[in-house]
Amino acid sequence: MADSYEQRVNREIAIWKKKLFAKPGKMERISKNAQNFISAKMPKKINQAFSYSIKTMVEGVLNGSSYVPKAQQSYHTLAEMDEAAEGTFTAYRKTAVVEGAGTGFGGGFIAMADFPLLLSIKVNYLYALSRIYGYNPKDLSERVFILLVFQLAFSSPEKRKELLPVILNWEQSKERFSEIDWNSFQQEYRDTIDLVKMFQLIPGFGAAVGAYANRQLLDQLGETAKNAFRIRVMQEGGAH
Repeated sequence: MADSYEQRVNREIAIWKKKLFAKPGKMERISKNAQNFISAKMPKKINQAFSYSIKTMVEGVLNGSSYVPKAQQSYHTLAEMDEAAEGTFTAYRKTAVVEGAGTGFGGGFIAMADFPLLLSIKVNYLYALSRIYGYNPKDLSERVFILLVFQLAFSSPEKRKELLPVILNWEQSKERFSEIDWNSFQQEYRDTIDLVKMFQLIPGFGAAVGAYANRQLLDQLGETAKNAFRIRVMQEGGAH
């Protein structure tokens, strides 16, 4: 008997969960040590700019100022939602790759412009995904969910163990969340991307790194976000 679509999705989600908590390999541990070294050596102005960008993004999502309402299109099945989500992901990833190459080409402080621009691309992608799966980002609880999904995608295995149960049980958890600790948020995010973003600051070399890094970061966010919304839709009994 052929598997149902939801059975296949559940298998994909199970594989994704294992990836979230996989122990870091040797190369990942080396990269982490390099990140710690680079972060310590990073110029103060760059550190401040990165922190300010993340704080502004978190505040903008929480107060709703970064959300531009758009028409909500209805989908009748999870398969239809996933198909629409895939097309949306492809479009946003292409934008991120082009933007990363453009800002990375100049290196130095020009490449720093990529950081807030990429944050904006990621957040707008999550807003679009929320609408596709039938949720309304005008609601504060949905914007908080978006931030938690963002954090789940770019955090340590330890933080992911803390966040995943919240995502898996959002209807029961959401009353406890109306604020996000932006300082913890930015540190987890920074720890994930510092290494590639520092290479992007090198003139000339930064263009290739910027395009590659943004593609990888969108892939990481896309997989996490899609599965988080899939879980909610299936828990709630399908399209709504």
